[in-house]
Amino acid sequence: MAEKIALTRRAILFLPLALAACKPGSTVHKLTGSTMGTTYSVVAVDPGTVVPEADIRAAINGALAQVNSQMSNWDPNSEVSRFNAARTTDPISVSAGMSDVMRAAQNVNAACLGCFDVTVGPLIDLWGFGAAKGASSMPSAEAVAAARAVTGQDKLFVSAGALQKSVPESEIYLSAIGKGHGVDLVAKTVASLGLEDFMVEIGGDLYTQGRNADGMPWQIGIESPDMLSRQVQKVVGVSGLGMATSGDYRNYFDQDGQRYSHIIDPATGRPIIHKTASATVLTENAMLADAWATGMLTLGSEKGLAVAEAQDLAVIFVDRADGDFVIKESPAFRRLSA
Repeated sequence: MAEKIALTRRAILFLPLALAACKPGSTVHKLTGSTMGTTYSVVAVDPGTVVPEADIRAAINGALAQVNSQMSNWDPNSEVSRFNAARTTDPISVSAGMSDVMRAAQNVNAACLGCFDVTVGPLIDLWGFGAAKGASSMPSAEAVAAARAVTGQDKLFVSAGALQKSVPESEIYLSAIGKGHGVDLVAKTVASLGLEDFMVEIGGDLYTQGRNADGMPWQIGIESPDMLSRQVQKVVGVSGLGMATSGDYRNYFDQDGQRYSHIIDPATGRPIIHKTASATVLTENAMLADAWATGMLTLGSEKGLAVAEAQDLAVIFVDRADGDFVIKESPAFRRLSA
């Protein structure tokens, strides 16, 4: 998932803290690279130095190649690109991985009141946050209405091994769930090598398992949503969970004193206008954390906290308030970080 996603992805808000000294007899593998229009980082603690680093890197590259072949909007031969190009309402066969991601997308869409929507790419482009970046003026109401006519996850149908759309022109863009799925696939691949303690991160979405080299849960810093600095707002110990953040402050434009974020409200076809600057979600895997983070930011803290409580979801919101930032946590997040 290269440039198309790079142009629409949300800001990286995670700052993994430095590892402590490695335990005697163990090795810490640190592997980095580029993928999906962003970067990846894998840190794995090998207690017996039994897995060659070259084998870990080869396994990671294989997993990432698989995800890109399925979900890259930039690769014209990927599954998602072929689905988007098909101007038909007939079912189109897809891989198990694509089916799993789309079922998850449909479930999150329903649970967060439609605020997570993988079809809003035309609206993102219209507002100047897509590949044709650089909107110089507000789109007209007619242009927004036309884009909305081909968007909406209610126009998609997911079955075992197939996707179908009710409007032939509808397309899907997986930048807000595909990276998380990639994290999970890499994590499963690393675990299959016999490693039990690791952190996988792609563009700010991450999954951790076990403990870091100091025997502690992986310590992750959540960045303060200030485009002029990279301050840590809060540190969370994470183990056996996926984690993702969505923020509105590094991809926006101002016009007539109003901020227009790249986060589009599917209900209006317009950028969000509430005071929530970022939303961080911790849940069972990175794919769901990725999707829920976008849904929670789109909702905003007022509506989002109610949904998070109903779903027993661990979420931390950072809101703007009188030139400062205010943290709001869901009950599940408070229990998790206690």
